[in-house]
Amino acid sequence: MMVLATNLGYPRIGARRELKRALEQFWSGKLDETGLREQAAALRRAHWQLQQRLGLDQVPANDFSLYDHVLDMAMVVGAVPRRYLRGGDPATLDLATYFAMARGVEAGPTGEAVPPMEMTKWFDTNYHYIVPEFEEDLVFRLTSTKPLDEFEEAKALGIPARPVLLGPVSFLLLGKTHREDLSPLTLLERLLPVYEELLQRLAAAGADWVQLDEPCLVLDLEPAALHAIEQSYTRLSQAAPQLRLLLATYFGDLGPALPTVLHLPVAAVHLDLVRAPHQLELALAETPPTLALSLGVVDGRNVWRTDFEQALSLIERAVERLGPQRVLLAPSCSLLHVPVDLDLESELDAELKQWLAFAHQKLQEVVLLTRAANEGRQAIAEELERNRQALQRRRTSPRIHDEEVAQRVRQARAQRAQRQSPYAVRRQRQRAHLQLPLLPTTTIGSFPQTEEVRAARAAFKNGRLDVAGYEAFIRSEIERTIRFQEEIGLDVLVHGEFERSDMVEYFAEQLDGFLFTRNGWVQSYGSRCVRPPVIYGDVRRRGPMTVRWSTFAQSLTSRPVKGMLTGPVTMMQWSFVRDDQPRADTCYQLALALHDEVQDLEAAGIRIIQIDEPALREGLPLRRSEWASYLDWAVDCFRLVSASVRDETQIHTHMCYAEFGDIIEAIAAMDADVLSIEASRSRLELLNVFVRYRYPNEIGPGVYDVHSPHVPSVREYEQRLLRILEVLPAEQVWVNPDCGLKTRRWEEVKPSLAHLTQAVQAVRSRLESEQGLNLRT
Repeated sequence: MMVLATNLGYPRIGARRELKRALEQFWSGKLDETGLREQAAALRRAHWQLQQRLGLDQVPANDFSLYDHVLDMAMVVGAVPRRYLRGGDPATLDLATYFAMARGVEAGPTGEAVPPMEMTKWFDTNYHYIVPEFEEDLVFRLTSTKPLDEFEEAKALGIPARPVLLGPVSFLLLGKTHREDLSPLTLLERLLPVYEELLQRLAAAGADWVQLDEPCLVLDLEPAALHAIEQSYTRLSQAAPQLRLLLATYFGDLGPALPTVLHLPVAAVHLDLVRAPHQLELALAETPPTLALSLGVVDGRNVWRTDFEQALSLIERAVERLGPQRVLLAPSCSLLHVPVDLDLESELDAELKQWLAFAHQKLQEVVLLTRAANEGRQAIAEELERNRQALQRRRTSPRIHDEEVAQRVRQARAQRAQRQSPYAVRRQRQRAHLQLPLLPTTTIGSFPQTEEVRAARAAFKNGRLDVAGYEAFIRSEIERTIRFQEEIGLDVLVHGEFERSDMVEYFAEQLDGFLFTRNGWVQSYGSRCVRPPVIYGDVRRRGPMTVRWSTFAQSLTSRPVKGMLTGPVTMMQWSFVRDDQPRADTCYQLALALHDEVQDLEAAGIRIIQIDEPALREGLPLRRSEWASYLDWAVDCFRLVSASVRDETQIHTHMCYAEFGDIIEAIAAMDADVLSIEASRSRLELLNVFVRYRYPNEIGPGVYDVHSPHVPSVREYEQRLLRILEVLPAEQVWVNPDCGLKTRRWEEVKPSLAHLTQAVQAVRSRLESEQGLNLRT
C-alpha cells in the first residue's frame, strides 16, 4: 500500500460562480426546485470528476452545500427550531424550511414573519456559518439523508468518494442554547444515535472511509469537551466497525488534546501542518501502530504556491516513521477558502502568477507530492526545480520590499498613537459641532448595488462607457441616495458607495503591493461571494482614495455625510496575505496608508469618518494565550489610522457577525467615538455584554438584519429600541442597521429605513414626554 493523495473539501460555488447564479434565480422565482437540484448535481459531478482526473485516491463527498455545511448538518439531525416547522412536525422539512432557516421568511408556519437563524464566522475565516439552535426538549432524528444520497451519487459515477460529516462534538460546540444553564454538550447522548445510524447506512451503501471534521479540537477546550470526544469516537467506531474513520482537525495545532486524539479508536487523524508544522514530531512520537496520519502540507487557506522542499521534509519524516501505508496527503483544510482555478486568470501579471496556486493547482501539488513520496524525489525532479526557482524569484523580487514603508512602520510602532483628548472632552466638542438629535440615525455605508450599478461599472471597466459617462452615472446615484436619506429623515448620511465593487478591493486597487484576479471568487455565505485581493508586497498609498466622492456627497446636503473607510485589520483579513513577513507588519503598512487618507478627508471638511473593522474578531488567534499579542497590535493599528484628527472630528467604527463579547475591552481601547455593531440577527443578545461591561463611548446596536429580505415594521423597530434603552442610556445610543445595504433591493431598503426613522421619532417623543429629555444632544 502506498501514500494516498486526498482532499478534505472542494469549493462549492463553481469556477464561474454557477451555484450563486442558480440560487439567486431560484430565490427570484426564475428557476424551480427541480432546476436548482439539477444544476447542483451537475456541479457536484464536475467537481468529483475533476478531482478524480487530477489523480486523487480519495475524493470528498457531502462537502457540497446549497448554503452552509453546518446548516446541512442541522437538517440531517433534525435540529430545526420550532418556528420553522409547519405544525411542529419535523417530517415537513424541505428546501423551503432550509432556506427559511438561512434567510428568514415573510410568512412562516404561523403566518407571521420569521427571522433567520444567527450567522457568525467559521473560526478565523471570512466564511459565515449558520449557528445551530438547541432547544431543551429537542429530539434528534435522521431527518435528511443528504450525506448518504451524495455518496451514492458519487459511487454511481465511479468516484472513490469519502463522505464528509461535521463531527458531533464540534456540531454541538458551534451551536447555542438560549438558556445559560443548558450546555450544548449535555445533548450529546441524544445526538450520537443519529450519527451511529448514519454511519451504519453509509457502510451498508459501500463506503470505506468516512471523514469526520472536528475543528473545535484546535480551540482551548474544557475537560468535558475532550471527554465528549473520547465518548463519541468510542461509540462511533463501534457503530460500523467496517468503516475507517478519519478524524480531521485544521486551522491550528491540537495542543494538549493531541495525546487524546491520537489514541482514539479511529483509522486516521488529519493534522494541519501549514498552520502548525511543529506538531508532526509530537504526533510521530505518540502515534500508536494502528493509526495513520493525514498530513495537511498544502495551504488550504492562502493562495501561495507550496514550498515542495519544506513539504517533502515533513512527508519523508512521516513515511520514515510510519511507513507509506499509514500516510495520507492533503491540503491543510477544505479548499472552500481559496479560489477555484488559477488557469482562468489569463490577464494576471506573469511574474506574480508563478507564485500562486488556487484549488485546482493545490490538488495538483498534493498529487505531485504523493508521487514523490511513493517514487522518490527524482520522479518529480523537473517540477521540484521549477518550484525552487519560482520561490527564489519571489524572495528576491524588487517588487516586494519598500524601505521607506518599512521605516514608517518602525516609527509608528515606536510611537503608539492616541487621540489628542479623552473621549469625555471630545464628546462635548462633537455634540456642539454636529448638533445631532437624541438617538441619531444613520446607516452603515453602502446602499443597494443594483443591476444598473453593476452594469455601469462593468461597462466602464470594459471600455464601453467613458470616464465622463461613468462619473455622471455615479454622481446621479449619489444625489438620488442623499435625497432619499434626507426625505426619510436620517440624521447622518452616507454617499452609498456606488463606485465600490467591494469594501476591500476598492481600496486595494489604489494601493501599491496588491494584485487582483478576475475569477478569484470565494464563498462568504450562501450565494454571497467575495474576490479577495492578494497582498504580495509592501503597501503604499498612491494618493487620495475617497475624498472626491465624499466631498461631492457633502456638497449636496447640510447634514453630515460620513467618510467611509475599511480598517487595516479588515483589509488584511479579507485579502490573501503575504506569508513572508509577520501579519502585524502588513497591518501597520495598511494603517499608515489609511492614516494618510483620514488626514485628507478631515482637511476636505468631512466631519464624521467611519473606519470599518468587522474582521477584528475574525483575526483573533484561536488560542487565548495568543490573544494579547494580536489585540495589542490590531488595536494600535486602528488608533494609528484615527488618532491624529481634531477632537471635533467624530470617528466611527463598525463590526458585525462575530462573537464580540470576549474582546469588548479591546474594542473599547480602540477609542472610536461611535461603535455600530450587529445585534438584530442574534435577537439583541449582544446587549448582555453591555449589562456586564459598561462601554464608555457611544454605540449603535443594529436593529435591521440586512441579510434577510424581511422588512421590519415600525412596531418591531420600536420594540427593539425600547429593549436597547433598558440596557443603555438614550444619550449613548445610535440607531442603525446591522451592516451595509449593498446586497438588498431598493424595494426592501426604502420601507425598512422609513420604518426605522418613524420608530425613532416615536421613541424620541415618548422619551421627551416621559423623562423630559432634550432631544438635541
